[in-house]
Amino acid sequence: MPTVVKEIKINEKVKIGGTHPLFLIGGPCVIESQDHATFMAKEIKKTCQELGIPFIFKASYDKANRSSLSSFRGPGLEKGMEILESIKHEVGVPVLSDVHETSQVEKAARVLDIIQIPALLCRQTDLIVEAAKTQKALNIKKGQFLSPSEMKNVLEKALSQNNEKIILTERGNSFGYNNLIFDIRSIPIMKEWGFPVVIDASHSVQRPGGEVTSSGGEAEFIPSVARAGVSVGADGVFIEIHDNPPEACSDKYNSLNINKLHNLLRVLLQLKKVSDGNESPL
Repeated sequence: MPTVVKEIKINEKVKIGGTHPLFLIGGPCVIESQDHATFMAKEIKKTCQELGIPFIFKASYDKANRSSLSSFRGPGLEKGMEILESIKHEVGVPVLSDVHETSQVEKAARVLDIIQIPALLCRQTDLIVEAAKTQKALNIKKGQFLSPSEMKNVLEKALSQNNEKIILTERGNSFGYNNLIFDIRSIPIMKEWGFPVVIDASHSVQRPGGEVTSSGGEAEFIPSVARAGVSVGADGVFIEIHDNPPEACSDKYNSLNINKLHNLLRVLLQLKKVSDGNESPL
């Protein structure tokens, strides 16, 4: 029998987990401008509405872990929160972004519906505890240096604050230099704890530092990783999406062109039904 996970209420309209359908966390890697972020949110929402998929808009206000000091980082906390808040109300979608320091949590929580803990910071106890104290939903990304079983320790840090609105995201494991590999066992292992699990199909195909001064990636494999993750039980999918990936300010090598989103999500919905036992695979 498929594992039943907790239902999490993100806002008045969006619920995930439980018996709810596959959900999408998606958007450009970083906020490039007010206009671009709003445009992307509207276009992705339109696609998700056509397919009946709950949508959470994701974009970072500060990419604090860029490979190079000269890389574009985003508009910063203050301006970034203004942009995300306007998208939240104008487009009518819940919003998600990362926090990197405990000092950012309070301001971010005033706007964000979901606070994300980046993979490279998933063992930072103070950051996780501070974010969990807000009682906002948390998306905790599994570090590429951790086994899936070790994420139980991370989960318990968040649960220590009586916050059970937790999402766990798989994003690949380090496989030598400048490479990641997605172990599909991660999904069922983490689902055993009863919380929604997401497959990050963008960062699982990233090549960290692969371009020396920036990360590389193999965006052509995003659909393959997404399909694999959903087929073994992922409740949601995380995809960085851009209208012109070669010109993206961050993660251009592992972003999905928005023109390919509808067809991919349509296939993932069918796989989710089979994975949940609602349709025969034959």
